[in-house]
Amino acid sequence: MWLVEPKVIDGMPDSFNKIKKEVLAILREKLPEHLKYHCPEHTEYVLQRAEYIAGKEGLTKKDTYLVKVAALYHDIGFIKGPKEHEKRSCKLARPALRKFNFSDSEIKKICGMIMATRIPQKPKTHLEEVLADADLEYLATNQFFPIGEDLYKELKHFNPKLTRRKWNRIQRDFMENHHYHTSYCKRYKTFRKIRNLEHLRSVMK
Repeated sequence: MWLVEPKVIDGMPDSFNKIKKEVLAILREKLPEHLKYHCPEHTEYVLQRAEYIAGKEGLTKKDTYLVKVAALYHDIGFIKGPKEHEKRSCKLARPALRKFNFSDSEIKKICGMIMATRIPQKPKTHLEEVLADADLEYLATNQFFPIGEDLYKELKHFNPKLTRRKWNRIQRDFMENHHYHTSYCKRYKTFRKIRNLEHLRSVMK
């Protein structure tokens, strides 16, 4: 259940709305219905959170633009399947970005951000940290459980033997080992994530 607030993107090059329209159209047309978590709404949510965190981290307009473009493309590889989807996302993004006149260095930064969302996350730059945190920001929100339910349904499609008990253990272990990377999320999201983790632990008892 991705709660996406409609908003107009301001302060970005005119090409951004074209990119957004194109990517979301591809996701809506080609993503299979069993992807309850990795859906177009997830991409829109990550886009919003990436913009918000970029603002809190003091990124320039240019860097914010690159982060937002990376957010749009970060899961497009799922149209080809879940395996190595980050690499596929980069492969699909490169020719599209050249069409929109991105330089080789900009494309490299965007693909670096996409790869930084791979689990376990290992971002190497500030921009990569922003997108990595945006991708998992939901862990520290009141939507953690409904969104987690969507992810459970998605994973169960690929593994029908996945029980809810095992899924809860997977979530618990993941959250215990996860940490945010940006200063903003470390300061304002970590304690909320811990609160969700404690709630999860209580459910498991």
